[in-house]
Amino acid sequence: MMFRAGLICSSLIMSVVISANSYAQQDGSVIFETHCAICHEASGGDQALGPELGVLRQMTPEHILDVMDNGVMQSQARERTRTQKYTLAEYLSGKSFGSVLPEPISQAAYCDSETSTFSQAITGPSWNGWGNTVDNTRFQKSSDAGVNSHNVSRLKLKWAFGYPRATSGGTQPVVVNDRIYVGNAVGDIFSLDADSGCVHWRIEVEGGVRSAISIGSVEEGGKLRVFFGDQSANAYALDAQTGEIIWKIKVDDHPRAVVTGAPTLFDGRLFVPVSSREESQVRNPKYPCCQFRGSMLAVDADNGEVLWKTYTISTEARPIGKNNIGTQLWGPSGDPIWNAPTVDAKRNLLYIGTGNNYSIPATNTSDAIIAFDIDTGEIQWAKQVAEDDVWNSSCRAMGENPYICPDVDAPDTDFGNSPVLANVNGRDILYAGNKLGLVYAFDPENEGNILWTESTGKGATSGGIMWGLAIDGEKVYAGNNYFNTSEPESTGGISAIDLETGKTVWRVPPLTCDGREKCKPSHAAALTVVPGVVFSGTMDGRLRALSTQDGKTLWQYDTYQDFDTVNGVKANGGSMSNAGVTVVNGMVYVNSGYSHHGAIIPGNVLLAFEVE
Repeated sequence: MMFRAGLICSSLIMSVVISANSYAQQDGSVIFETHCAICHEASGGDQALGPELGVLRQMTPEHILDVMDNGVMQSQARERTRTQKYTLAEYLSGKSFGSVLPEPISQAAYCDSETSTFSQAITGPSWNGWGNTVDNTRFQKSSDAGVNSHNVSRLKLKWAFGYPRATSGGTQPVVVNDRIYVGNAVGDIFSLDADSGCVHWRIEVEGGVRSAISIGSVEEGGKLRVFFGDQSANAYALDAQTGEIIWKIKVDDHPRAVVTGAPTLFDGRLFVPVSSREESQVRNPKYPCCQFRGSMLAVDADNGEVLWKTYTISTEARPIGKNNIGTQLWGPSGDPIWNAPTVDAKRNLLYIGTGNNYSIPATNTSDAIIAFDIDTGEIQWAKQVAEDDVWNSSCRAMGENPYICPDVDAPDTDFGNSPVLANVNGRDILYAGNKLGLVYAFDPENEGNILWTESTGKGATSGGIMWGLAIDGEKVYAGNNYFNTSEPESTGGISAIDLETGKTVWRVPPLTCDGREKCKPSHAAALTVVPGVVFSGTMDGRLRALSTQDGKTLWQYDTYQDFDTVNGVKANGGSMSNAGVTVVNGMVYVNSGYSHHGAIIPGNVLLAFEVE
């Protein structure tokens, strides 16, 4: 018996952390009732949208798991952890896989104990957190990069690492003390050897991990810790040497809250942004849209105590009306924070960008740059760039609704990427890009007053500037993700813009398809810059190094291929989104493969290149 579409709702949230080499049985009924019953139980005389539990109980857990991994339910399960899938398959079938589940990484892939030295102090070149610094510039200086415009053409693949049972590559690779720290959408956190790719340790956590990892000690001379968030809205601190969990906290109680932006570690505090998957649920008319509101938290990095939490919408949602089948609707909602916060130590401020509203009434903090007081969490100012942007997935699926989709052409103008703080001729300026394809320069001295705006090309709900600008002190570099098969000439390219004047210095058009089987040469992934070179990846898997002077291609590599991996996991590259390139000590690390949000090629590989 095969599933039909709609079997499993896309949000499955678990409640137990799974340590390396083990799995835990959890209450599958809670998962089903909270997140799946809306699709799989009849209500109000209406038939269920998917097979009901009695039908599912006729299946085997192996069949259900296979359909989630390889069949028609892949899209609903792509961001679920390995343990979530196992637990749900057992609950839905009413049968057990058995007492022991396979370890996804062979013992041969682990590092020899003799080579597993560890330093508790950060020394030497590194890339730490999302943007490498708390300014989020995504810039690596020459002495730490070891890669430049003169030697980048000599980059050769050194090793590849495969993520088991994954359809997307991992988070932004972080490199500290010759170890790579990286997570993935099936809930694995790895510590790998930066030179060889062997595994120091692996741990599986409650939810998938999309944000980058921050490494640091709480006090001088203390042990290094690993900080990150997951898609079950948890924040974690692990022992960087062993992977042992030191603390774990829930940062938001909304069932569809997630942490997608990387938490930022600064001055003994972890600043955690909260976003959600709620806007993707609304195409189901039974869903009571919407009550989530974005937030920012300051957490004591030592013990996980929440020091403050500030919502991007000050008031809780209230009933605003009902849809045509009688489902209660709520608002205001939305204003998620998708990105890593940026620290302005000089002004004692924390900057983030917000997304759109999900339902009415519209707020003045959607599609905005917001500045929080670091010590208190009080919002100091908010600069909105688009008013009345109320959007969710029902706008595309079901059309206009006065409560949750008053304008089907609402721009969905998220600031998905982190604001970037840079000093230009003695003046601090804050830069950010949005999904309309616009780069903004804001004045932090004057409550975010807009200094200039420059276009990088067209934008759309899934296009424009998505996950990351890069700045090298002279120019801001932006990739554009717009793509329309009927107008390939408008597909997003790469732009370099003068930091002071806001004028485009050069713009590189997208790559051509030239008979390519799967082609989407747009740029969703964050850019990375080193002196003389800016790195970019495309949605069809092409990785390039461009000259910062004129945009000419200095090196190119097609990641859309199968790879022999150092850990023996079957792996291939594909669409490149979210995370960008990491450059440290003459090595270039990048993830390839992505399976949702406009991607065309799933994949599961981490690639390491070295200058020959």
